Amino acid sequence: MKNDINFRLWGRYALFTDPITRIGGEKCSYHVPTYEAIKGVLKSIYWKPTIIWYVDKVRVVKPIRTQTKGTKPLIWGGGNSLAIYTFLHEVEYQIMAHFEWNQFRPELKKDQIDGKHFNIARRMLERGGRQDIFLGTRDCQGYVEPCRFGEGQGFYDEIDELNFGPMFHSFDYPDETGKNELASRFWQAVMKKGVLHFPRPDACDKRKAIRKMVPKSFSLGKNITFVEREEALL
Repeated sequence: MKNDINFRLWGRYALFTDPITRIGGEKCSYHVPTYEAIKGVLKSIYWKPTIIWYVDKVRVVKPIRTQTKGTKPLIWGGGNSLAIYTFLHEVEYQIMAHFEWNQFRPELKKDQIDGKHFNIARRMLERGGRQDIFLGTRDCQGYVEPCRFGEGQGFYDEIDELNFGPMFHSFDYPDETGKNELASRFWQAVMKKGVLHFPRPDACDKRKAIRKMVPKSFSLGKNITFVEREEALL
């Protein structure tokens, strides 16, 4: 089954933050993307509940640079506050990822059609994504295009290893785990020769339950379009 894509991801700014810091106040980006942020980019390129995207590897092409900027985020009740955010500046990555059938969606079994989801995802990637691409936050516009993973010169190609310490990995959603619970996962982030080799979510040894959550229900022909009809609309 063809289910993998490689693409280049770049933008002027990026903000990959720990979810804990999203409550408010000052924000400072991780030095490298999180698994969840890249998964969000993949969903913006193409997604249906029939599939689950998995991030295999991320190659950091440009040097890691930060830039501090004053921002005016919205506050509850209206108006704006003043905060200082530390962004990554002029970022570029190469992504290797693949999708697998979501076995926790038996009602969408008929939508598991070999080749069609891959072809739609490939065409959406060539068009720059089905939805807008963001680098960690809506404030940071991103762009994607197909590429061959590993091509070109990378800034960290000759550096054996960089350790970024414990880092947020991703969220466990109930429709992808079969458990009625939202949880967060963490991993020890290590970059070797400029490449982050992400473990699968179920291989992360640090996990924190957040709250109970029930998955949204989907049904073919109602809130999910049949693949044949979706292909005709492209």
